[in-house]
Amino acid sequence: MSTYADRLTALREQLRSERLDGFVVPLTDEHMSEYVGDYAQRLAWLTGFQGSAGAAVILPAEAAMFVDGRYTLQVREQVDADHYQYVKVPDTSMSDWLGEHAPEGGRIGYDPWLHTRAWVAEASKALAERGAELVPVAANPVDAIWSDRPAPSPATLSAQSDAAAGKTSAEKRAVIAEWLETRRADAVVLSALDSIAWTFNIRGEDVIHTPVALSYALVHSDGTAELFVAPEKVTDAVRQHLGNAVRVQPRDAFAPALKELSGKRVAADPERAVAAIFDLLDAGGAHILPVRDPAVLAKALKNSAEVAGHRAAQARDAVAMVRFLRWIEEEAPKGSVTEMSAVRKLLEFRQALGVLKDTSFDTISGYGKHGAIPHYRVTEESSLRLEPGSLYLVDSGGQYEDGTTDITRVMPVGEPTAEMKDRFTRVLKGMIALTHAVFPDGTAGSQIDAFARQFLWQAGLDYPHGTGHGVGAYLSVHEGPQRIAAPNYPGGGPSEPLRAGMICSNEPGYYKAGEYGIRIENLVLIVEQEIAGAEQTMLGFETLTFVPIERTLIDPALLTPHEREWLDGYHAKVLEIVGPQVDGEDKAWLEAKCAPIA
Repeated sequence: MSTYADRLTALREQLRSERLDGFVVPLTDEHMSEYVGDYAQRLAWLTGFQGSAGAAVILPAEAAMFVDGRYTLQVREQVDADHYQYVKVPDTSMSDWLGEHAPEGGRIGYDPWLHTRAWVAEASKALAERGAELVPVAANPVDAIWSDRPAPSPATLSAQSDAAAGKTSAEKRAVIAEWLETRRADAVVLSALDSIAWTFNIRGEDVIHTPVALSYALVHSDGTAELFVAPEKVTDAVRQHLGNAVRVQPRDAFAPALKELSGKRVAADPERAVAAIFDLLDAGGAHILPVRDPAVLAKALKNSAEVAGHRAAQARDAVAMVRFLRWIEEEAPKGSVTEMSAVRKLLEFRQALGVLKDTSFDTISGYGKHGAIPHYRVTEESSLRLEPGSLYLVDSGGQYEDGTTDITRVMPVGEPTAEMKDRFTRVLKGMIALTHAVFPDGTAGSQIDAFARQFLWQAGLDYPHGTGHGVGAYLSVHEGPQRIAAPNYPGGGPSEPLRAGMICSNEPGYYKAGEYGIRIENLVLIVEQEIAGAEQTMLGFETLTFVPIERTLIDPALLTPHEREWLDGYHAKVLEIVGPQVDGEDKAWLEAKCAPIA
């Protein structure tokens, strides 16, 4: 099928053959992953949408694309308005839209392996008000028309060393066993791929940007476990690493195993385990405890080995970034650089380090108007040439065996305008303010989000995304449960208390639609603060990312003495960490960029 319109027509014909009046197509997999394998890219295949969050609803006479504020521009570039309505969430939820648009008495299909139970309940309630019903499908109808759908990855697993992990898998499973005992539970279902990778100290290559393997797990109250994964993916070395306490079973044995837990008290995460898992546990007669996966918080609280690995990865990655930013500054004004060629060049610089495993997400390489799309994904068709007169934004990261990086920098191509400098400096002031934040242990990320927005707000400006997300240790670049975002921004919602050991991004921005975008992003570690006379534990941030912040975009007159002191100190630290790793013209460039601000 050559066009997205053809695919939409084919899906509607497939739905009619299955006596369905609609179908929901989310961007996820059976593990509720953010990034999914090629085999699960149903939304992109059907609609052309290349963002990392979204969903579509297909009805007989209309269809809709649901995206949040990060993708309101991108969806218009990639998805045909002649065939899809654009619906912004959370302003309108998919359930509410279904409740208003579904045919009276209609049957709306959904894949129970791609939705949470909470979503099923919410959508069912909305549809019931129209006399319609939500119908689980045994097989996804998109797969029925996707003739060249890729097979799941055959890549083998690898063992993460205990030195890099900081704890053995047996130690982690023992903690989970204690957690189960306190809840009088017999077992816990682990279905989130990063939770499984962390718990068993294994990594994989089944999902782009995230070193995980397609698998499920059951951890029992005695610390033993079952790992459900394709047998051919498990090498002898990995079997030895897992040990006798972990029984390896085929991935397709997972569903039958859930049905065999009759009478057992089984914990399952309602946010991360799909509806099908709960349905199977119910069918087997298990007593379900709907609680959060115990690995979620544990892996967010980095131990000393993971923190040391992060620092090493950031220092190494900074070398690639310095070389790249120098290259952009020199080559972009010549008119020879495109958004796509810049992506390839940055990858070259990271690969030259000799230890890159993967990028941690699709590089956001946005010049001019594309920089104003917060999560823009460049394609060969959309790639713009960098020419004097606007800004170039690059948000990128690498996966290394000792850590995961994520950094955003902005470079002017030609002379920046006074407005660009004003906006950039306000974003910088917000990043500095959040960097300096001191707050009581247990403060929610939503409570400090405004620190980063205040200087934009003073000018009647804002940005349409959260300010910070958690980051894994050679795992997911967007890791929960912590985040820094107010509830009314994408990435917001119930906010996790911030705790020492968590790693977050600090990334305020500004986007002028159709013209340019600005974002400055460092990763930070939450640490305890020693404050004389403090009557409670206080926390703050330690910066982990050390790459120059473009000085030609800064208006020094807008900085306070305290902010200038921070900036000069930051650049001195950049020079201290990165300077010894570069030489020649790279070092000279770095020294000039790190000189005290005028």
